[in-house]
Amino acid sequence: MTSLPTYADVEAAAARIAGVAHKTPVLTSTTADQALGCKLFFKAENFQRMGAFKFRGGYNSVAKFTPEQKKTGVVAYSSGNHAQAVALAAKILGVPAVIVMPHDAPAAKVAATKGYGAEVVSYDRYSEDREAIGAKLSAERGLTIIPPYNHPDVIAGQGTAAKELIEEVGPLDYVFAPVGGGGLISGTALSAKALCPDCKVIGVEPAAGNDAQRSLAEGRIVHIDTPKTIADGAQTQHIGDLTYTIMKYNLAEIRTATDAELIEAMGFFATRMKIVVEPTGCLGFAAAKQIAPALAGKRVGIILSGGNVDMTRFCELLAG
Repeated sequence: MTSLPTYADVEAAAARIAGVAHKTPVLTSTTADQALGCKLFFKAENFQRMGAFKFRGGYNSVAKFTPEQKKTGVVAYSSGNHAQAVALAAKILGVPAVIVMPHDAPAAKVAATKGYGAEVVSYDRYSEDREAIGAKLSAERGLTIIPPYNHPDVIAGQGTAAKELIEEVGPLDYVFAPVGGGGLISGTALSAKALCPDCKVIGVEPAAGNDAQRSLAEGRIVHIDTPKTIADGAQTQHIGDLTYTIMKYNLAEIRTATDAELIEAMGFFATRMKIVVEPTGCLGFAAAKQIAPALAGKRVGIILSGGNVDMTRFCELLAG
């Protein structure tokens, strides 16, 4: 197994992405505070470059390439946000990029990825193996693979969001973040445990695909079929060995949220806070609402992971 990243790697990533990634705002809502009985701090990664936290890990990873790796190029596989992150990072750094994306990925994410100059290779997420496709492209073209979550440079980059959050607002009692493959929650845990050791870190995944929750319960990485959920950023089939290990030792628990709960949260953000948050980005808030009594009087951080949702789909979901 590759060496696990540490908080020192998060600090190095923060220096590497400084001036390139946005330092996203931390939003608050009196209405949300009153509803849950606690003080909530929303780290708005929907305002990050390319619309999601993934830019942090994508840029940190590509920026560490050797001159030879930068010349030959990068390959990544993703339902959309990691795709855009690597594509944009590669464009900024002058690196050729090939991105493997499911044919049913949100049109806005595919268009953005192509807009950043990347070559997009499509596949069927329900019948084809994106990792195998990425490995084949890597072997044929000499491309360096940057996976969406199970990579130390990706994890370290994602951890910079929680680092910024805690440094801005102070120690937190809880922090919630979405779980797909585990890159964001792993990086979040590294930062939270370093900056406020008593903070309870809670990961949240779609109820339709609770492989991370099952993995920690069973003591092994559980593989599942691609879950059918509106949270397309968390439609992963399994977590990685790096993210599994970090989660096992640093998370208080993993919770799940239904699509209906995500739609309700999307509606709240749109109507009360005037922001667009994609379904996956609503996982943390949905779970916090579930355990509101336990959060009474506490300081709670919530990572809003992104805002890349097709507007037609967004309106359809909110219209019911």
